[in-house]
Order: sequence, then C-alpha cells, then structure tokens
Amino acid sequence: MAGPFYVVVSGPPGSGKSTLASALADGFGLPLLSKDIVKEALVGSFPATDVVSSRRVGRAAMEVLFAVAAVSPTGGVLEANFHRTLAQSSIRDLPGRSVEVFCRCPREVGRARYRARADGRAEGHFDADGTDDDLWHAEVNEPVAGGWPVVEVATDRPVDMAVLQDRLRELAAR
Repeated sequence: MAGPFYVVVSGPPGSGKSTLASALADGFGLPLLSKDIVKEALVGSFPATDVVSSRRVGRAAMEVLFAVAAVSPTGGVLEANFHRTLAQSSIRDLPGRSVEVFCRCPREVGRARYRARADGRAEGHFDADGTDDDLWHAEVNEPVAGGWPVVEVATDRPVDMAVLQDRLRELAAR
C-alpha cells in the first residue's frame, strides 16, 4: 500500500479495543497510537485529580493522538473510546486511507471487563467513578462511520487476526 494507512479501532469501554489494536499494530507493522497511553504520559505533567480534570487530560490526549497520527509517514493504528461526533472530522482529515474496526461485545461482557480493570489502571482514569450511562452511550456504542470502510468485530470470542488483516488490506486498497 502506498501512503499512510490508518486503522481506527473503536468501541465502547471494555470491548477489547486495546487488545485488538496491539495485535493489528504488530501485524501491520504500524505504530500503535493509544489514547490511554498518551493520557497516562500527560498525567505525569498535568495531574488529573478528579473526573473533570481527567476528562480534560483525555481531550488533550485525543488532540495529541491525532497530531502524531497526521505526521506519521506510515499511518498507524489509532485506539480510543472515540466519540462519534467529535472524532469524525479528525479521522476524515488524516492524510491517508482509513478503515475502522469497531469492537462489539454484549454490554454485560464489556461492563465486567471494564469494572475488573478499574482497580489496576494508572492514575488519572477514575474508572470506578463512571456510571453506566456515562460510559456506554450513543456516541460510543456504534462505529464512528464517517464515510470510510467499517468492519465490526465480535470481541466476546477469539478473533481470526489473519482474516481480519486480509479484510482490512482489501478495504484499504479500494
């Protein structure tokens, strides 16, 4: 593939985005650009002491994520809990071909995964303070879907990475 290639891994909390994005980055040989990794780095300089400041740092992390992605000569695998109306134009503005992988699993599975990791997460996330309505809502429960190809992946069972990567290559080549 010529030019930057972006794989946008989206989905609600606990849907398996981080696991899938890491495998896709390895498989495609692309950098992994994860909102949580950026946010955790920012919290070292800009502490998030409550939910409001955590959200502020999270928004800054998204700006950094898209800025780094935009200058990557190869593209990258972008992973975040993308809010549809906020992310559409940023993804559309990336200088290359984009495909979206939307991670879907039953809400109970996502909720259990999310709650299980809450205690072990890095400073600044405040996972235990989020209500279900704060975390699973219309902005994240469906793909961003801004005109690029979207592949939905059921993440409550094993994902055949070879098949997924072939499908993404095929869609990017169109």
